[in-house]
Amino acid sequence: MLSNATPTADADPQRSSERNRLASAPAHNHFMQLPDEAITYQYQGLLQPAVEDWTAAAELRRQHFLAPARVRELVPRLTQVRGQVAAERELQQVPPDFQPIDAGFIDLPQNTLDQHRRHVDVSPLGRVLALADRLREDADRVVILGSGAVHLGARALFEALCPGHHNELPAEKRLGTPRIYFEGDSFDNDALQDLLDLLQTVCVDPELRAERWGAVVISDSGAALETAAALRTFMREASEYYGQHSGKLRELFVTVTGESGKLRDQCKADGIADEDILTIPGDVGVRYSLFTPAGLLPAAVMGLDVRALLLGAAAMTRRFLEEPFERNPVLQYAAVNFLLAQDKPIRVLAVASKKLEAVGRWHEQLLSESLGKQGQGPTPLTMVLSRDLSVRGQQNRDGPRDRVINNLVTASAANPPIMIGMTDHNGDDLNCYNRKGYPDLLDAAVRGANLAYLENARPTADLVLPSISEHTIGQLLQMLMLATVVEGRLMGVNPYNQPGAEACQRHMKALLKA
Repeated sequence: MLSNATPTADADPQRSSERNRLASAPAHNHFMQLPDEAITYQYQGLLQPAVEDWTAAAELRRQHFLAPARVRELVPRLTQVRGQVAAERELQQVPPDFQPIDAGFIDLPQNTLDQHRRHVDVSPLGRVLALADRLREDADRVVILGSGAVHLGARALFEALCPGHHNELPAEKRLGTPRIYFEGDSFDNDALQDLLDLLQTVCVDPELRAERWGAVVISDSGAALETAAALRTFMREASEYYGQHSGKLRELFVTVTGESGKLRDQCKADGIADEDILTIPGDVGVRYSLFTPAGLLPAAVMGLDVRALLLGAAAMTRRFLEEPFERNPVLQYAAVNFLLAQDKPIRVLAVASKKLEAVGRWHEQLLSESLGKQGQGPTPLTMVLSRDLSVRGQQNRDGPRDRVINNLVTASAANPPIMIGMTDHNGDDLNCYNRKGYPDLLDAAVRGANLAYLENARPTADLVLPSISEHTIGQLLQMLMLATVVEGRLMGVNPYNQPGAEACQRHMKALLKA
């Protein structure tokens, strides 16, 4: 068990707290975030009503909802944990019992922006943008090779922020952005062959950009067998297509890896220059690496505004470090979900857009690997509203009382509403909804589900995005990472290690060598 008394960089709590506050503030003016751009966590649906006449349903809510006093009582401890997490950013020597502490992700978004402002092209972000531009100019198809959080994070960005049918669009509609594919996350022989068949079918002349493909290879150490095996496969395929000694092999394969390890050694042995290898900082764990080159390079290749992603993430970090509980979605999310998890181990993230489903899958991996330790930890599930209400809605409302439901909703759609409209015959009986659009239908589905859950005492909260954009997604992903770390410290587990996952890899490799 990890104690809340993690060694800090200063024995004086007040002086340490003040130094942490000052350290969190960059030297230049903050990016000004407007109120309507900020994520909010509306958790009142999880709390017991202040005054309610006795009914059977009210008694159930009293038993299964949070008493507001329990949340208030946790706030001093939350403040202590926030100070601990902030202080962990500065630890130079971490005692063995507390390793690893990979808190570098907390300040990374603002630090990355600051370095780019000062050093431009030679900064880490400048190098990311340059290599992304090279891939975008040279290839019409790019395969992202990575496993675990690396794969899920890149896919979350792609599905949330790129057009839903991006790969089907003609080149002029994609504005120079390559088609994007994902591999290296599993040992699915047939799925891999399907992608190889596609590349062999549509890529015939390597002299034409429209028929060239490349890859982004992401592995912190190079030890992930899924990614290493996929890299060998795609390098073999590329050697046959471009020629074994073609310069295209170096130009069209870009590597993101740790400061040391098998993959970096392999790149050096292949003669790849250091400036063509992007680095995941040593103080950032893979699960928390979305705002390192591991996530930024795929995002830039996809044509996303990576600066806006970083600005959103940096804004969330400032809210976490500076805002009181009442305006702090990180602390709110960590607190109420931690308290409810003691009796309700299943945590449902109900996303209101199919574009956010991959964010849910990324969050499942983050939560499971960070908190599933010592017989503890929530079991995360993702569902899509309203698609999955016919299945999960029944279970959520009337099944075991073992879950808390967090709706991830957006305040506005990106596109003008598609209206139901009028027809002459009205055989489908929809004319009564003729002034309603799809956003109205979705809003009714979400609110209707919440009311159904409320009447049967099923705890529900809303995590609200103003819209789906690079800035709001940056906020969201950083919020979920920070909340996971805070919840881990509340639980007394290390949110940065993953001994169970490492054991699975160890046994798999031993069986393959037997």
